[in-house]
Amino acid sequence: MADVLNTFPTLGRQTLRALARYPDRVAFSWPGGSLTYRGATDMIGRLQSVFMRLGAEPGTKVALLTANRAETWCAGVAAQLSRFAISWLHPLGSLQDQIDQIDDSEAQILVIDADNFGPRGGELAAKAQGLRQVFTLGRADYGVDLLQVIDTDGSATARDFAVADDVAVLNYTGGTTGKSKGALRRHRETAGFANAILADFEIPDRPSYLTVAPISHVAGTKVLPTLMRGGTVHMLKGFDPDAVLRTIERERINFTLFVPTMIYVLLDQPALATTDLSSLDLVLYGASPMSPSRLVEGIERIGPVFSQLYGQTECYPVSVLRKSDHDVKQPELFLSCGFPIAMCDVRILDDDDQEVAPGEAGEICVRAPHVMLEYWKRPEQTAETLKNGWLHTGDIARKDERGYMFILDRKKDMIVSGGFNIFPREIEDVLTGHADVAMCAVVGIPDDKWGEAVTAIVV
Repeated sequence: MADVLNTFPTLGRQTLRALARYPDRVAFSWPGGSLTYRGATDMIGRLQSVFMRLGAEPGTKVALLTANRAETWCAGVAAQLSRFAISWLHPLGSLQDQIDQIDDSEAQILVIDADNFGPRGGELAAKAQGLRQVFTLGRADYGVDLLQVIDTDGSATARDFAVADDVAVLNYTGGTTGKSKGALRRHRETAGFANAILADFEIPDRPSYLTVAPISHVAGTKVLPTLMRGGTVHMLKGFDPDAVLRTIERERINFTLFVPTMIYVLLDQPALATTDLSSLDLVLYGASPMSPSRLVEGIERIGPVFSQLYGQTECYPVSVLRKSDHDVKQPELFLSCGFPIAMCDVRILDDDDQEVAPGEAGEICVRAPHVMLEYWKRPEQTAETLKNGWLHTGDIARKDERGYMFILDRKKDMIVSGGFNIFPREIEDVLTGHADVAMCAVVGIPDDKWGEAVTAIVV
């Protein structure tokens, strides 16, 4: 009885519940079209019907390559409801990287946004191993047009056949330490991320969320929280600064996510000065360090709406630097990656997995319900990363007396010069604090005297 009473929700079940609450609201909007909550539920049911007819085994991997499209997001949900696992291909990835991911994940089904990736999809369909079925969204000279099939089939009711221990997602790392690895999560590890985001990320009531970064990555993690709040996801297929500004003004966007480079481009855009951005309540940023001087400029010109997120493929989210922490009178916090979220136990540990004192450098290590289960087919790297009951992030940081974390660098990027450990990130933070420095990178170059010489490349 306890197992029945305490049923763990799958990601698909959470999605269907969210969509059922606001049937007549607009769930997704894009230039030239929109889809209601009811329409999204119907589309998911139709797509699931197609997947179920394949007769594939539970755990079958479905690879998806797409621009920001509601149909592809719905296809991912439909696959998960069918007990399949989804693996998003990076839309900016090389052909070889995408083939490697399809082959490594052992994906049997490929879904291609043919309107935006038609030629690339044809190459993948021809060269990737093990594919059993290729679907396209739109017409192509290969595969089966999924949209045409569901239009012909008629309505079907979406049903959740998945269980908590089914594999839900296989997301690949950015490859900062070598070849990308597949971080595997079951529904058990995946379903809690939306609640963690809603609890700690200051998402507005009834969000009007603009996504310009790929939904295949961190921008996609804000889609379900937006729907759980009854909001609308506004999708653009790429980052066009003028289109972004026009959309914010026209659609009264109150919430978006940018990488720092996008913010720099917007700040340099002449149209920024004449665009009404008063609806903006939250601008999340992350994925790379942001120049403190440009962050101050953003706060002064756009408003006190900025919030930094921190996490990684293996565990997201981990911490957040909230809007109230972005005080131009206390800019030292701009170098922090924030305070751990409520659902994460975060420690700064030394090489023996002992906690270091405040102010000392160590590795950020995490325990949380949403930590990955394992690296797909990489038991040795899994054991190394998840040793002693902690996820070892590979990020070296210090924590101040209040608990705010300050990333010093990647553990593998540390420079050893003259016997001293030097973290490039610390030097980069100082250099980018200068108003005339747009961006920089600090590296170690082999040196006969010092072992490694600290070298800065500045733009």
